Amino acid sequence: MVTKFSNPYLLNLIWVLILFFVVVLFLYKNKIKKFKTVFNEKIYAFLTQNLSFNKKKIKWALSFVTLVCMVFALARPQSGEKKSNITSEGIELVILFDVSRSMLAEDIRPSRLEMAKKEVMKLINSSGSHKVGVIAFAGSGILLSPMTTDKSAINMYIDSLNVNTVSTQGTEFKSALLTAKDAFKRGGADKNESVVTQAIIIVSDGEDNEPGALKVAEELVAGGIHIFALGFGTEEGAKIPIKDKYGNTKTYYRTKSGQPVVTKTKGTVLKNLAEKGKGSYYPVDYGNGAIEAMVKDIKKLEQTEFETADLTVYDENFQIFLLFALLFAMIEILLGEKKNKGRLWRGRFEVNKN
Repeated sequence: MVTKFSNPYLLNLIWVLILFFVVVLFLYKNKIKKFKTVFNEKIYAFLTQNLSFNKKKIKWALSFVTLVCMVFALARPQSGEKKSNITSEGIELVILFDVSRSMLAEDIRPSRLEMAKKEVMKLINSSGSHKVGVIAFAGSGILLSPMTTDKSAINMYIDSLNVNTVSTQGTEFKSALLTAKDAFKRGGADKNESVVTQAIIIVSDGEDNEPGALKVAEELVAGGIHIFALGFGTEEGAKIPIKDKYGNTKTYYRTKSGQPVVTKTKGTVLKNLAEKGKGSYYPVDYGNGAIEAMVKDIKKLEQTEFETADLTVYDENFQIFLLFALLFAMIEILLGEKKNKGRLWRGRFEVNKN
């Protein structure tokens, strides 16, 4: 027995169907009326001798019932009621995403930044029920998203990242790490809760223009925060392109002497931060399994219970209405519009009414 509909607003489509069929019926009758005015009664009877109007009405009725059943199925009728307890477990994870100009280098295609965005979204989708926050950094760090378990929201923030997200250029890990520390305080566990495992993932090409990052990393580790790192780019490096609005390279960023800036990735800074942070560092390339390895490392960390919620579950009954819709549709298709037995004619246009 149906007790509720998951999408009850879709039932309003039934009124749309009723209006549609009323309009179609009106237009059909008007068409027949015009047809009769063009031809006399005998000619009209001759032209429609094999057509069964009763069958046509039945086909319309079957079409209407089929669509109504489909509307009921879309509204998802449900019955019964079961209570289940859902527990979400994970860790608190802050992603520090480098959006400095050097991430525009194309030594990995399509660019370091675009590849990093794609790989980090893959990591998030594979990382279970963690609370995740996103910080964009270059010369300074900006919290874009406080910690949340909503993966779609996190992916949206990451997909929108570009070098204009942070106005201050450069690459300063110290500022980014301090911003992450503040994010844990603002969006982390309450003081009354048990100790929560916390981790930072640095996503960068590894160029650090300011000192002091290792000292901050030591402070974070002392507070129980692990630091991981993902490196993007090659040791050979590449020039940093400046593109027009169509995505075509116009020129390259240059030094004061006019030489093109070449950015190289050695990974030394990222590796040192990961070692100091009791985490791991992986240079990322297509197909090298770095993201999968990072996911495994994160899963090794102690997980903490975040949320316990009571979930009400109902039995779905939409399959019944889909079955009836299929049955009525098949009958409508198999039912023809011709009469079972044709009329006999005597003479020209003379109808046998026996």
